[in-house]
Amino acid sequence: MARRVGIEVSLAVSEAVRVCDVDVISAYPITPQTHIVEKLSEMVAEGELDAEFIMVESEQTAMAACCGASATGARCFTSTASQGLQLMSEIVFITSAMRLPIVMAVANRALSGPLNIWGDHSDVMANRDCGWIQIFVENGQEAHDNIFVAFRAAEDPRVILPVMVNLDGFSLTHVIEPIILLDKEDLGDYLPPYKPVVRLDPANPVSMGPASTPGMYTEAKKALEDKLRGSKKVLEEAWSDFGKRFGRHYRAIETYKTDDADTILITMGGLSGSAQAAVDQMRAKGEKAGLVKIRLFRPFPLDDFLEAVRNARILAVCDRAISTGGMGGPVYVEIKAALYGRPDAPYVAGFIYGLGGRDVRVNDFEKIVQKARVQANTEIPQPYEIIGLKE
Repeated sequence: MARRVGIEVSLAVSEAVRVCDVDVISAYPITPQTHIVEKLSEMVAEGELDAEFIMVESEQTAMAACCGASATGARCFTSTASQGLQLMSEIVFITSAMRLPIVMAVANRALSGPLNIWGDHSDVMANRDCGWIQIFVENGQEAHDNIFVAFRAAEDPRVILPVMVNLDGFSLTHVIEPIILLDKEDLGDYLPPYKPVVRLDPANPVSMGPASTPGMYTEAKKALEDKLRGSKKVLEEAWSDFGKRFGRHYRAIETYKTDDADTILITMGGLSGSAQAAVDQMRAKGEKAGLVKIRLFRPFPLDDFLEAVRNARILAVCDRAISTGGMGGPVYVEIKAALYGRPDAPYVAGFIYGLGGRDVRVNDFEKIVQKARVQANTEIPQPYEIIGLKE
């Protein structure tokens, strides 16, 4: 039965994977995701989980092993972070192209160089166009719950795509929180057995992952794009059913005090809680501030986002990654594109914060709102600002 326990968030992810009754886990240790797969290896060794745990020599091989297993019809899981995701990147793109419903937890961590083991979103943003469904969680309960949602959506015959569940490195992965852990009895038929649409089988040969000429490549990419965009409906169904069964409701875009907000913070991931506290502080001072949290980044939920910000005058977009040499953070650029040319679109200010695990406090979000308001009234505003630079 479901039980509320104080547990490290990484281990709560491991518990969810166990309950999903995966067939194959292949992973390589890298900080700060190691505890997730370390715990899963213990579960397999001690007989708590009937699965194959494949020990490999690199993250690239970890994803390749998952691809091979998934292609035969196995339910597969892996986890990585930072440079590991980049080493894996070649196969990450192939995974979605081959339509393999692998679930991967990414313990988001800064990319080198300089070498940094602390959290930001630079690793996943370097792979934002890889064709995977990408979910961002705020806390341990969300991380635990969305593993179930990820497998259900990934394996749905209308989708058959891989899913990343992104959780902030250290500030979330290594924190102990009170979390309601679901067990197989609780899960019931929420996650049905995986029934692959196509699988490798000597008795029924098929080709998977062949080369493509210019005459078919564009069509293949368009097919992947259509399926990725279509996955949003299935994710919404999975979130809705999860909410009805377990009382915890998730949406692609979540709002907080936005109905009459003049200025809205836009966040993703673990620092959304601090942003929400900042909104409460500003509201207590009579300021009309609000918060929009992006839970689903790919496919980008455009209609939901436009509805969430329709009454705002200013948006302060907070990125935990920088598009080096570009026009700001990846989320900022995405939102600017989403609003371009729309009548009565709000002013969009971009802020890059929390890089390499740098502390971001509640008051910093208040400062971001104030800076956004100043920018909105500047004749030629700067495209973005990096928060927290040392003097």
